[in-house]
Amino acid sequence: MRLAASLPWFRAATLVLGLTVALASLSARAGGTVVSGPEARQWLLRMHNAATQRNYQGTLVVSAEGAMSSSRIAHYCEGKVSFESVDMQDGQPRRVLRHNEQVLTLWPGVKTARLEQREAIQPFPSLLSGSQEQLFERYELVSEGPGRIAGFDAAVFVLRPRDGARFAQRLWAEQGSGLLLRADVVAADGRVLESSAFTDVSIGGKTKPAAANTVQGALKHLDGWRVLKPASRRTSLDAEGWQLKAQVAGFRQSSCVKRQLEPAADDNRQTPAEVLHAIFTDGLTHVSLFIEPLRADRHRSGGAAVGATHSWMQAHGAHWITVVGDVPAATLKRFAAALESKPR
Repeated sequence: MRLAASLPWFRAATLVLGLTVALASLSARAGGTVVSGPEARQWLLRMHNAATQRNYQGTLVVSAEGAMSSSRIAHYCEGKVSFESVDMQDGQPRRVLRHNEQVLTLWPGVKTARLEQREAIQPFPSLLSGSQEQLFERYELVSEGPGRIAGFDAAVFVLRPRDGARFAQRLWAEQGSGLLLRADVVAADGRVLESSAFTDVSIGGKTKPAAANTVQGALKHLDGWRVLKPASRRTSLDAEGWQLKAQVAGFRQSSCVKRQLEPAADDNRQTPAEVLHAIFTDGLTHVSLFIEPLRADRHRSGGAAVGATHSWMQAHGAHWITVVGDVPAATLKRFAAALESKPR
């Protein structure tokens, strides 16, 4: 998969935004108290429930490697039904509307829209992506005391990894609701690789989204737009003739889909290529594994990093492998090394 195409697609599901912290601040907060199992589970469940079951609106800012961008996000929930709108405030105008797992992405400048069903990777400020038991196999929760973000009192925690296969995360949870107000991804040497935070936020309220802020409402006003509806189907690595010969650092597969690649402007193939996309989680973070036909004239092996997100690309026989995730590069290489074709 072309990295320029794969990274935005992968990161659109996660929409995290924030502010960078000085290394001196991290040193001053070193230490902390390990939170007991029941209390740790209670805090993580509060953070997760606040992000998925409460209404909130605010401005999110992300910073990584000196670059910064912002979005306006609004989240509404009615029982098991959730709506979300995200408006990018920088660069090319873009709007993302979500109704449960149905996602509509709008690019007004070029009058293009994409409607798709996405697997449930919870965006910021959600936290849990697997079971709590799975998470605590690989992390421990450490309390660093009180803090303050966007005018709210917060409890500050660190999810500290038990091995070197993943990064730590420093979390600011609003004291009253548990809503995650800020999350920093921290390397083993203490560097903040990426930081995500609300700069302003309102929590609660019973306001429902206007029709224009829903997927179905927006679809009614797209006359003259190019509307893409990429087809995908659920599958498994096993069904497609692949397997991991060894489990990678506590990660478990959470989903697998097959979909057509959007061709490049100069791609003249008669039949669009397909990509297999498997997602793995350790309960907190995700790794995406993409498998597609090899194009020797386009693909180049190697790695890249943007903030906390690392990627690794290599050939595998007649296929091209791309592994992307907010984990150290060595973890991605383990995925690539573990992947093999099933014996026929």
